[in-house]
This record gives sequence, structure tokens and C-alpha cells, in this order.
Amino acid sequence: MGRIVVEVMPKPEILDPQGKAVAGALPRLGLDVFTGVRQGKRFELSVDGEVTPALLDAARKAAETALSNPIIEDVVGVYDADGQR
Repeated sequence: MGRIVVEVMPKPEILDPQGKAVAGALPRLGLDVFTGVRQGKRFELSVDGEVTPALLDAARKAAETALSNPIIEDVVGVYDADGQR
């Protein structure tokens, strides 16, 4: 069984209150080396057999039409869970 990973992030101009909250908490935990945090979404799509270019194309279409809101989010990654982009 193959797996395809889809990563979705808020567009840069969209406020990210959850990312801001995490960014504020990190220094309190002694992790003060990070200058910002953005939080996104990760989906794992399972397929029968190996991941093919056609399946990756189908996953891209699903990402753009069903897994993300194109008004406020960008699809930033669609790839085979083994790392093929």
C-alpha cells in the first residue's frame, strides 16, 4: 500500500493565531532560537499499490479542490510518503 502526503499552509497574509500562540510559548520553554511559527495541515492519503505520477496528480487535484481552502491556504507539498515529489 502506498501513501501520499499533502501539506497545506495558511497564505502568508493570513493571520495564524495558533502559530502565534506556539511562537509565544516556545521562549517560556527555553526554546528562544525561533523567530516565528506558522501552523498548517498534513494529510496522508492511502492508495492500493505503489504511488504513480497519475496518483500524485489526482492527489494534487484533491488538495486544490477538497483538502484546502484556496482563498486562505496554499498547497505547499504533494509527495510520496517515501519522499518522491
